[in-house]
Amino acid sequence: MSAITRDEVSHLARLSRLALGDAELDQLAAQLDQIISAVARVQEVAAEDIPPTSHALPLTNVYRADEVRPSLAPEQALAGAPAAEEQRFRVPRILDEEA
Repeated sequence: MSAITRDEVSHLARLSRLALGDAELDQLAAQLDQIISAVARVQEVAAEDIPPTSHALPLTNVYRADEVRPSLAPEQALAGAPAAEEQRFRVPRILDEEA
């Protein structure tokens, strides 16, 4: 596999509208070459008989069942509120009407 060249990195930088110096181009060329080589090694290992997965271990749903339970009455919930209006907590406005 051929190494990514400094000119290719410069071309990618231009396409991305990044202003990179000479030292940065050299450094990124070496880093991108290592990344591309690592991806190529992973592709060599991947076998067709191994199904694709999103996790190494099987996951199970950890959420509890959604059951209706008794809750506080509005008056109880608002009992400790500093301000309430129309059975709701009253809070200071933080956004203008135009937003």
